[in-house]
Amino acid sequence: MRISELLKSTPELLRSSVLSALVAFAIFGAVGQAMAFDDKVFDDKTGVKPQSSPWAVFQFGFSAYKNGHKEQAAEAYKYAAENGQIGATWKLARMYAEGDGVARDDYEAFKFFSEIVDQDVEPGSPEESYVSDALVALGDYLRKGIPGSPVTENEVAAQEYYMRAAANYRNPNAQFEMGQMFLKGEGGVKASVKQAGRWFQLAAEKGHAGAQATLGHLLFQSGKIVRGLAMMTAALERASPTDQPWIRGMQEEAFAAAGEADRRTAISLADDILTKGTANADQ
Repeated sequence: MRISELLKSTPELLRSSVLSALVAFAIFGAVGQAMAFDDKVFDDKTGVKPQSSPWAVFQFGFSAYKNGHKEQAAEAYKYAAENGQIGATWKLARMYAEGDGVARDDYEAFKFFSEIVDQDVEPGSPEESYVSDALVALGDYLRKGIPGSPVTENEVAAQEYYMRAAANYRNPNAQFEMGQMFLKGEGGVKASVKQAGRWFQLAAEKGHAGAQATLGHLLFQSGKIVRGLAMMTAALERASPTDQPWIRGMQEEAFAAAGEADRRTAISLADDILTKGTANADQ
């Protein structure tokens, strides 16, 4: 019986369970296939077998990582990366950047991220997310430098990486960083609240909590009390634990300065923003 026929003949209350089962079957089936490559591409004593398919090794690395065998995963990723798998290069960069399964080494991560951005990947390519993320990572490293390495602080170079990711790949993290640079006049750009607001708006429309909060703060300061407070309130709800402290401080300061009527209206508008999406800053 086809899937479409199965769903048509299944009571409404059971359809979600059927779909969940089908998705689980597809996922675990794929993982099972990847693990089946074990004896073909990897040996516990000698590592990756010579002349193995880079894609098969990448799949093995992914499965090994998911199953907690991160040393094997790192070795597999290295082989796959050396043989043209950009996704494997990205996984290695992230592992070194976060000390995940390997000793943390920011300079090693920097080198892997650099290899990624040197690839000829066009916007719209299935691999563009790797390049986009790598550009932001390099911008972050160059903004502060990496102690004990040849990578020194270079805000102008950081701004160039952020701009590539923001303009070419519409990366919300990069758009937020560009907004910050225009707001503070960093990275060789002239300070401009208007330009900063445009970048924050683009990132906020993609759900970036930091951009939404900062844009809300700018609106609040410009006299758009309700809309600004609403955006900060909505941003606080969706912010990550890392961003919550500074967004909370910003939101609470504005909340205390607003009148009771504006507070109530802002809370209602924040609910709408969370439900329907980011409010347009021009309204």
